[in-house]
Amino acid sequence: MTGVDTVEHGTVDQDTGGQVRDEGILRRAIRLGSRPAPWRRGLVLAGLAVLLGLLMGLHAEIPNVGGLGSLVETALPWFGLLVPVLLAGALWRRSASAVVALRVPVLVWLNLFGGLLGDKSHAGGELTLVSHNVGADNPDPAGTARDLVADGADVLALEELTPQARGTYEKGLAKAYPYHSVQGTVGLWSKLPLSDVRPVDTEMDYGPLAATKPEDTKLGYNRALRATVATDRGPLAVYVAHLGSVRVLPRTGFWTDSRDRNANALAEAVAAEPNKRLVLLGDLNGTMDDRALAGLTSRLHSAQEEAGDGFGFSWPAKFPVARIDQILVRGVTPESSWVLPATGSDHLPVAAGISWS
Repeated sequence: MTGVDTVEHGTVDQDTGGQVRDEGILRRAIRLGSRPAPWRRGLVLAGLAVLLGLLMGLHAEIPNVGGLGSLVETALPWFGLLVPVLLAGALWRRSASAVVALRVPVLVWLNLFGGLLGDKSHAGGELTLVSHNVGADNPDPAGTARDLVADGADVLALEELTPQARGTYEKGLAKAYPYHSVQGTVGLWSKLPLSDVRPVDTEMDYGPLAATKPEDTKLGYNRALRATVATDRGPLAVYVAHLGSVRVLPRTGFWTDSRDRNANALAEAVAAEPNKRLVLLGDLNGTMDDRALAGLTSRLHSAQEEAGDGFGFSWPAKFPVARIDQILVRGVTPESSWVLPATGSDHLPVAAGISWS
């Protein structure tokens, strides 16, 4: 009869001279030997990391079929949130290759947006500008007017003015701003004299949006103006604009036709402006990365990018995810740029302080 003494992790066969068969150690050795090395694990995660970096770095090459390119560029800063997700997967898989590959999207993201992470504002500024889409459905235009007066801007631009609310804003802003002009759905209020005020034709055409966005059709078609503000340092050309809406529609995808057409027309007006000092205030329904605004961004500088703190997201007011309300300048120097507290609108007001170059 064979006697077997048991030991931890294996057995001792007394008939074979006490040979130890450590089955537990053997199984672990086989399992470890069959695992891929750290550089071979997580290759799918590594590939996804590289693709993410290429997507962000080459966003301008994405075809704008169905507005896809504009949609990606609108959400571009948020693609950075995929980095910690991929990093968590890489650590869970213990994949050295995935961790290293994540350097690609991190470096690309920092190259695109790293400059927005710090506070670039400076003290001073000779003129304070505020732009606010007050919202066609704003339930408290009188309260919004009071908030804007309290902000104390020298020049105030309002967009999405309805005929019903126009009188309320004019009354509420009259004491603080002796000079003003309303052209269609946009208006300009100023503490300094205005002259040469005229509408700017942005070729508004709602197309398929007319049947899906009735509040837009009630606003009218004139959505831009141009004025000269008389300052102690000379005339300043001021443009106020509200470009066409963008919508996700079942048949056309990310529909931007009106916005794109308006942007091109506005860019032509800005290019033809003889005054070297110019500011553009308004709801452009697009971010500075959106290719549709290239005609403007190639000629003007963003106050937020040059003198702001952070991304300055302005829409929607309850949880801002994009900066589509812009203050763009030419021939003057942005000293500071910031986002003001919410009013009754679905947009946040944006502000900037500028000085003469």
